[in-house]
Amino acid sequence: MSTRIEKPAKAGGLSSLQSTMRQVMRSQKARQNIQNLLRVNQTDGFDCPGCAWGDNDHGTFQFCENGAKAVAWESTAKMVGADFFAEYSVRQLNTQSDYWLEYQGRLTEPLRYNPQTDHYEPISWEGAIALIADKLKGLASPDEVEFYTSGRASNEASYLYQLFGRLLGTNNFPDCSNMCHEASGVALIQSVGIGKGSVVLDDFDKADAVFVYGQNPGTNHPRMMNALRKAARQGCKIVTFNNLREVALERFASPQSPLELLTPAATTISHQYLTPRLGGDMAAMRGMAKYLLEEQPEVIDYDFIARHSQGFAEYEVEVRATSWAQIEQQSGLTRAEIVQAARVFAASERIISCWAMGVTQHLHSVDTIREIVNLHLMRGQIGKPGAGLCPVRGHSNVQGNRTMGINEKPTTLFLERLERHLGVAMPHQRGHNVYEALKALHEGNSKVLICLGGNLAAAAPDTDFTYAAMRRAELNVQISTKLNRSHLQVGGDALILPCLGRTEVDLQMSGSQKITVEDTFSMVHASTGAAEPISELCLSETDIVARIAHATLGSGTVDWLALRDDYSRIRDLIEKTIAGFEQFNERIRQPSGFHLEHSAANLVWKTPSGRAEFRASQLPQSILPECTRHAEQMSDEPVLLLQSLRSHDQYNTTIYGMDDRYRGIKGQRDVLFMNEADAAELGVGDGQRVDMQTICNDGRERIVRGFQVVFYEIPRGNIAAYYPETNPLVPIDSIGAGSFTPTSKSIPVRVTASVNNAISLNLG
Repeated sequence: MSTRIEKPAKAGGLSSLQSTMRQVMRSQKARQNIQNLLRVNQTDGFDCPGCAWGDNDHGTFQFCENGAKAVAWESTAKMVGADFFAEYSVRQLNTQSDYWLEYQGRLTEPLRYNPQTDHYEPISWEGAIALIADKLKGLASPDEVEFYTSGRASNEASYLYQLFGRLLGTNNFPDCSNMCHEASGVALIQSVGIGKGSVVLDDFDKADAVFVYGQNPGTNHPRMMNALRKAARQGCKIVTFNNLREVALERFASPQSPLELLTPAATTISHQYLTPRLGGDMAAMRGMAKYLLEEQPEVIDYDFIARHSQGFAEYEVEVRATSWAQIEQQSGLTRAEIVQAARVFAASERIISCWAMGVTQHLHSVDTIREIVNLHLMRGQIGKPGAGLCPVRGHSNVQGNRTMGINEKPTTLFLERLERHLGVAMPHQRGHNVYEALKALHEGNSKVLICLGGNLAAAAPDTDFTYAAMRRAELNVQISTKLNRSHLQVGGDALILPCLGRTEVDLQMSGSQKITVEDTFSMVHASTGAAEPISELCLSETDIVARIAHATLGSGTVDWLALRDDYSRIRDLIEKTIAGFEQFNERIRQPSGFHLEHSAANLVWKTPSGRAEFRASQLPQSILPECTRHAEQMSDEPVLLLQSLRSHDQYNTTIYGMDDRYRGIKGQRDVLFMNEADAAELGVGDGQRVDMQTICNDGRERIVRGFQVVFYEIPRGNIAAYYPETNPLVPIDSIGAGSFTPTSKSIPVRVTASVNNAISLNLG
């Protein structure tokens, strides 16, 4: 039987509403979660624990389908405690799927791993904190501990976390942004002097054109679709570059529109939809720049270039020297297609460029993002309403974490402000990012891993290497709401410390506490939970960090417990040590919070030259890192380029269900999206089971088995499959130049038929 899929005719609409209600009912707290959804992203409510997209300041409903999934996932009646861990050993739990692990429910009490029994067992909070403090105080060097951070942690928790680590003596702050948008920060700091986007949400109402590169907002940032829908209906031209044709970027129906909810009506989103080869975005942008320079030079803003930038002359020479043959070959697009997009760019007075991990997880991601900036500088498309740069961040406070100092390479200015206020020296040596932390743990140079949220084991590449690195930690501490794979990668001592979720009341000595977050538009606002905590033994992340810091360092320099008792005191400290947070406590009382000033948006360039910088990079000779570069010569079989991606029932590493509605997949995750012509060349059929093996020159075998082929609209030579299932295929040393980000969107693999081809795929 054929397994050919049929994608839905539109994204959003009634199916989105139905999915939302199913998730609410599955939480076993339907009434509470309906109330929760009415408070999501509202002035007196809590910030969605999902994506970092900005909030409107009007409207009754400020959540999307995946936001509702995130809320229902967190606010569930299901619980796991001592009885659960007495029943299941770590070895048994490791045989379960990621979906099964997280669906068991909320963690309710602190636990310690017993290597003699291979079970987690209850431990008191006092015992757990003392264990961590004793271990940290016994290290030969503070650089033997890795302080990992998830993008969900609040500004208050993140600030205390980095302050604790630095007072301990290290800058080892690997965090989730090292694996996703690190290239954006690096490129933007080099080009315009600040590593954040330059637009705000209202700019989408003013834009004439929006260019979307390497992003699937219908699944990963669904609230962005409302901004794109509104822009498209107002005449804004949206040009999409994405190697998969995603239905949300073609036609989207707003669940808040009665017409589009109840009828087949929908809004056409993309004016032009281009499907470049994996890694071909930079070549496509170079083609646009070449067209502007050679065919429409009158639209180039030479006055802006002269007043605000440097390096344009060198860039122009490089662009003119780049041949159309190379551009077409590397991009996988025709000259005519690129020219059509360039004409939209030329004809528009206000342009926004958005991008996500389809751009950032490649070898040459930094240069690709700098090419986006080059295009904007050529036309003066920064620093005016309706125009600018928009890296669309993932987790809800990943940008705020970095603002608070979660950074392995802090600026001297940041450290000096801390030193002046606290009167103590801070470590200035560069710390570890995720790549370096895993290497240090694997080699035994780091002894302790503390994770403030997240699921490092499922997020990081090269699964066997990552698991081995985590298991070599002498102490593995996980501060979490739900059971996940990272809790199970243990060899020595380990702790699970249960924390509150965003939806729950955070009650401290001074009363109910607010936390704050920063969205992708640099808006800072308060978040206040209202639901009763799932367990009286769950503590806030801020409380846990403060207790560990107090037990380890005492209260001589910082009174950690006083800060824990009243978060406004933490915000007072942030105000005194981080620029832009003047009157912090007062300004978060404003209905929408406040905006952190963006220097480049004000045409202030905090680069060494004091000007915006063009980057005259050559197109890469190969899009593959050195360890996989000679893939064709290393394999006797055809080599395909794999990208990992998320399903619609997934956010980051959290899997809410087994469907991928917008791609027509139901009840399955071990699928391989493939061009039909590539499948024919390999001799594999629609629905056939195949294995994938990475082509890499480091002598290690990396293979995943039993993925079922699904024919899909994807360029020849490219394939796609879900992560974390394909993380084992990403070599640890396959990283972006200048970013250290895993190149999860460009992995050369050999695809062969599986020996056992008996399992059928449920498609719908």
